[in-house]
Amino acid sequence: MLRINNSFKKILCVGMAAAVALSMTVTAFAKEPYKSYIYDDWEDAIPSQNAYRIDRTVTGYDMGLDKLSDPDDPLFISEEASARMNGPKDLYFDPDEEEFWVADTDNNRVLRLNSDLEVTGAYTGVDGKSEINVGEDGESKFASPTGIYVKRSLYTNDLYIYIADYDNSRVVKASVDSERKLTLVQEYTRPDTDLYQVETFNPSKVVADFAENVYAVCTSVNTGSVQFNKYGEFQGFYGANRVEVTAAVIAQKLWRKFASNEQISGMTRNVPVEYANFDIDEDGFIYTVTEAANTTTDAVKKLNPAGYNIWDNNAGNEYKFGDIASEYDSTTNSNYSTRLTDICVSNNGLINVLDFATGRVFQYDRNCNQLCIFGTKNSTNDQRGSFSNPNAVEAFGNNIYVIDGSKNDITVYSETTFGQLMHEAVELYDQGRYSEAKPIWEDVIMRDGGYPLAYIGLGKAALNEGDYSEALDYFKTAYDQDDYDKAFKYAREDYIRDNFTVIMIILIVIIVWLIVLSQMHKRGKYLLKGKLYGKKKGGR
Repeated sequence: MLRINNSFKKILCVGMAAAVALSMTVTAFAKEPYKSYIYDDWEDAIPSQNAYRIDRTVTGYDMGLDKLSDPDDPLFISEEASARMNGPKDLYFDPDEEEFWVADTDNNRVLRLNSDLEVTGAYTGVDGKSEINVGEDGESKFASPTGIYVKRSLYTNDLYIYIADYDNSRVVKASVDSERKLTLVQEYTRPDTDLYQVETFNPSKVVADFAENVYAVCTSVNTGSVQFNKYGEFQGFYGANRVEVTAAVIAQKLWRKFASNEQISGMTRNVPVEYANFDIDEDGFIYTVTEAANTTTDAVKKLNPAGYNIWDNNAGNEYKFGDIASEYDSTTNSNYSTRLTDICVSNNGLINVLDFATGRVFQYDRNCNQLCIFGTKNSTNDQRGSFSNPNAVEAFGNNIYVIDGSKNDITVYSETTFGQLMHEAVELYDQGRYSEAKPIWEDVIMRDGGYPLAYIGLGKAALNEGDYSEALDYFKTAYDQDDYDKAFKYAREDYIRDNFTVIMIILIVIIVWLIVLSQMHKRGKYLLKGKLYGKKKGGR
């Protein structure tokens, strides 16, 4: 009986330990308030491993914004300075200085944070020769700054900050010469030209290129971003979107051919949708996103210096961004409309697109291959790591940062082991180093056996190593028709090359055999003809 009791106790202990371990595992997985997925070649959403986990959320208190109202602190602004962000609209990471900048919109200020998201400076305006919104201290005050961009000049090595000062109807370029003051370098205001036909000038986002040309996204301007040179001179419009081709647009275009002038004047105009945000990569290409619900035309663009979209679908390319499946979300049991609100191109070439409607971040590599989807939206504001009004996305190292304009915080995502392996393999894959990426792709598949890009990567490695049969199997698993056709072509050529002698012998034998048959057939005809002729002659 004692042995039975001891055995039972051992089994019970093992069972309890297993239950505790299982509960810890469930708890660990339950920390992420979203289910990761990815799209396969059939454009069906399939479950996927989490490439990112929620590392932390950073509030104004965590940043140390209470220093701004402390008279004894070097960062003191005023005793009324808020210790929390209020409606922040933009977030920018400066890779040169490894600093973050925040457009703290409703507080009418700009925040400067170090790489740990701790405040190192706060600015409520600029010093210099400006007549716009000048305070008693002589400083030109910001009014609802909604966009921010920071860049070091290639010519002077000065650090410049560009601010879309929305309610002041200007873009500010200022030098950052101390942690306490910004000095005005240039103001960009409404162009005084007939080419600019909009009455208002309300810049919401801004970037600058290597030549210090400034590009501003302005509300109600649908002809592209407004472009200025470094001296503030208007240069025109850059990178306008195209009109979305719908059944209604086509019908109206056809009807215009038969309608009277009076009917035409009463028709609604089909105009391009203005884009919401943009970013510029280290090579000078500008990327734009359009926030219009469920738009497919020019939803995300990569513009060359002339303003033309490199990813033009009219050229036959199939680039799709955001959610491409049903508009029904089974996790929330509701319909949604994709609204891409921000884009970030990191130094490692990864493209991160933020969806305002769902709070999801869609990540792509340089070739627009979808890598992962993460994040979620929750209007109740009580779920850690979910968003209410996700306004901007940024990247630093292997982390992704999303700023929320309602929760007034920044959520930091860090890589999981799966994400680290996947990114390492993708980097080698994009460089064409397929064989080096092979063992890493195999580790990726061990963690996620349904990850399509891993099979394509292994297929490329097999193709590179001349193992065409294995390449065919991998491409077939990934439903990669183009690469499968290429592998099949190489496999066919390889088979012909390896068996050329045998094939030629068989062909020669067949040809000789056909010739012999032909001769025999002719000889048979002659013999038959001779016999028939002999019979006829004898019969006579």
